[in-house]
Amino acid sequence: MTADAAGVVEIRSALARLRRTTGLPVAFGGLVEAGRPQMRISELSGTATVALRSLAVTSGNGLGGKAVALARPCAVTDYSVSRQISHEYDIPVAVEGLRSVVAVPVVVRRRVRGVLYGALRTAQPLGDRTLSAAVAAARDVEQALVVREEARGLLTAVRPQPAPGAAAEGRERVREAHAALRSLAPRIADPELRAELLAACGLLTGPGPARGPSLAPRELDVLACVAEGATNAAVAQRLGLRPETVKGYLRSAMRKLGAHTRGEAVSTARRAGLLP
Repeated sequence: MTADAAGVVEIRSALARLRRTTGLPVAFGGLVEAGRPQMRISELSGTATVALRSLAVTSGNGLGGKAVALARPCAVTDYSVSRQISHEYDIPVAVEGLRSVVAVPVVVRRRVRGVLYGALRTAQPLGDRTLSAAVAAARDVEQALVVREEARGLLTAVRPQPAPGAAAEGRERVREAHAALRSLAPRIADPELRAELLAACGLLTGPGPARGPSLAPRELDVLACVAEGATNAAVAQRLGLRPETVKGYLRSAMRKLGAHTRGEAVSTARRAGLLP
C-alpha cells in the first residue's frame, strides 16, 4: 500500500469516528497533493451530494486552505457570509447546504499532510466539545501516519539483510531493527502492513529449529525489547502495556523457554531462532 493510499484509509476512518463522537451530520477531507500547494477532498461522509468530491483547495483559500496555510484549526459559524475566509468554494459548499464548518489540518513533522472537515447544515457555533473532537481525530491520523513512516523506514533499513559473516555491529543493528519492528506492529491498524512487518521480523531471525518452544506474539514482543536491554518499565512504555502485564508476559516466556533469568531467556530464544 502506498503512502497516499494509507493516508486516505486513515482519513476515511477518522471521519467516521468524528461523526460518531460528535453527532455532526457531515464530515469530509483529503490529502495535500505532493509537490503542490493544495489539498484535494477525496473522502465524504454523510454528504447528500457529490459537489465537494475531488474539489482542489488551494493553500490560503477558503476555510480548508486557511487551515493548510496556518497549520492550525479554523472554524466559521456561517460559511457563505464569513469575513474570516475567502470565498472561492462557496458554490459547492452551498450545493451541499453547509453552514457551520470546522477544518483541522493533519500535521506530520511540521508539514501539513491533509485536512479533516466537520460541518452542520445550520448556522450555529460548533462548541468546544466538537472542536476538541475534530482536533483529536486529526491527531489520530497524524500518529497513524508517523507509525507507518517509521515502519516503512525500518523495513527499508533491514533490506538487504547483512551477510552471514557480518560484524558484531551489523548484528546489533539487525537486533535493534527487529525489536523496533516488533514494537511497531501491534500499533498498525492496517493488516497488510502489519503482516509485512511481522514477515520482515521472521526474515531477520532466520529459520529456527524444526521443533522448539513457541511464544505468543506479545511474549515475543516483550522479549525482543528485553534483548535490547530495556527495563520492564521501558518495555511497558514502548509497547503501551502496564508494567505488571510486561512482567506476566516475561514470566510466561521464561517458563516456556526453561529459563531462570532474563539473559538466559534471550539466549535461549536466539538459539531457537525466535530472536536475531
